[in-house]
Amino acid sequence: MTTDVAVPALGGSRRDRLVLHVTAAVVTAVVLAPLLRPGYVLRYDMVFVPRQPLRWDLIVSLDTLPRAVPQDLVVSLLSQVVPGWLLQRIALVAVIWLATVGAGRLVPARRRLTRIVAAVGYAWSPFLAERLLLGQWGLLLAYAALPWLVAAALDLRAGRRGALSKLVLAAALAAITPTGGVLALLTTAVLVTGRRGVAALGAVVALNAPWLTAAAVTTAGGRSAAEGVAAFAARAENWAGPLVALAGTGGIWNAQTTPESRSSVLVPLVTVGLLVLAAIGFPVLRRRWPAGLAVRLGALALLSYGLAALATLPGGAAVLRWLVSEVPGAGLLRDGQKLLVPYAMCLFLCAALGAERLVDRLADRLADRLAAPADRLAAPADRLAAPAERLVLVGLVLLPVVVLPDLTFGVGGQLRPVRYPADWTTVSRIVADEPGPVLSLPLSMYRAYPWNHGTVVIDPLPRHLPAEVLTDDTLYVGDLAVPGENPRMRRIRQTIAEGGSVAGTDVRWVVVQPESGGRLPETALVGLRLIHSGPTLTLYENPRAVDAGSPPNQRRWIALGGAVLALSVLLAALANLLRRATAW
Repeated sequence: MTTDVAVPALGGSRRDRLVLHVTAAVVTAVVLAPLLRPGYVLRYDMVFVPRQPLRWDLIVSLDTLPRAVPQDLVVSLLSQVVPGWLLQRIALVAVIWLATVGAGRLVPARRRLTRIVAAVGYAWSPFLAERLLLGQWGLLLAYAALPWLVAAALDLRAGRRGALSKLVLAAALAAITPTGGVLALLTTAVLVTGRRGVAALGAVVALNAPWLTAAAVTTAGGRSAAEGVAAFAARAENWAGPLVALAGTGGIWNAQTTPESRSSVLVPLVTVGLLVLAAIGFPVLRRRWPAGLAVRLGALALLSYGLAALATLPGGAAVLRWLVSEVPGAGLLRDGQKLLVPYAMCLFLCAALGAERLVDRLADRLADRLAAPADRLAAPADRLAAPAERLVLVGLVLLPVVVLPDLTFGVGGQLRPVRYPADWTTVSRIVADEPGPVLSLPLSMYRAYPWNHGTVVIDPLPRHLPAEVLTDDTLYVGDLAVPGENPRMRRIRQTIAEGGSVAGTDVRWVVVQPESGGRLPETALVGLRLIHSGPTLTLYENPRAVDAGSPPNQRRWIALGGAVLALSVLLAALANLLRRATAW
């Protein structure tokens, strides 16, 4: 019988790592092929612009919850030196490349193909496809970074040099969004203990400082609308229900971002097979990892699955409604499916080891059947068994692609680059000459432009214009309206609803986007002066606008202090790695 032998070091041999990078290149090319065209992919929460301005309201959102902190700050800083179209491609390539290589190097495999099974499974998952369609590239960076963070935690527990710095780098990538930062913090707390654990946990807390300090100074408060619990609950994608959809790393709340192949009647059966493989592989992980670490990772995976499924469990929705409406910061639990990241990593890691274990048993049986009697020449059992082993593993490598073919070519061609109309540059230049608050009308958080193929996207104006842009923060999911938290926007919305004009507000400019849909009462524009009328944008100036003054500097500097603290920790980790040769 085949028994466990010495397992290669984390990441495998140099040839193993090279094969993983080649695999990552192939997967990235197949998924992101449409991005070879010029332009910007604008889809739901994914908005990149030619050069995102560096503004206070992008560093710290004083009137809204810090959902895009520090993501907007990072993009604004980088886009001062890197054009937006290139920055978007770097981010998306990093997501798929790091996810592929990270998962493959983390699995303690004895076969190179086992690493590829884990790598392709993790990078070709329903979770990645659905969040990519939703445009949440920041969350996907956390998804890609988590295997690297776990690998660094393994090194840290083993006392390897540079491990803490590598953990900080992985956590910093994850902490580009609040959800990713929380996942990095939780993973570090679970996997690393002792004095090393205290240092690692302190560093990851510091990396979360930008959004924590931003949340502390916002006027929006830390609570969210309870109506969002039903809107963001995991949903069924086929006959098996939401719990099975989550078990296969799918189940996103937005039906428009669910690949069509997820509705197949065979998908739940494949999910059950994947779970069986993971159950077979988990004991292998326990034997090959340091004592207790696999159990800790398994517990973290079960916790993440439980949180993702909470809204669908009996009584769970009521608990969540109370939490998000009463406990500051609990709104992070509202969209539970995004918390599946640790579960997805553990699932594909164990499933790959389960496949390797089954192949070992297959090899043993083939060898027993093909072996010749002792008094005759031995049959070439190994030469006959090896191709069969490879055939099974190659089949498992290709299985995710067969089950989720939609991910090819930009998720079935849905990631299509476009160019901003010339109007956008014209309006941006006018506003830049006389900066002031801008209101985007008609009231809507998301837009659907003809020039963007009718694809839904969050309003790009706040990132395109060199001034603060106010947009409606009410989110509509079907017929359900989830109220926003911005008190300033609430007053403007009430003024328009009562038939008043925005001329009586403190906004300097009003941009009307007639092609984006939505209804705009005629009374809303009374008293405004037309400055520019183009095919896609109309710009009005409010002659009655009064400078309301800047928000208190103290709040700004507190939030900026959080960003500086996180940056200092990151730079210290980078400097430590650059001082020594570190094996990655």
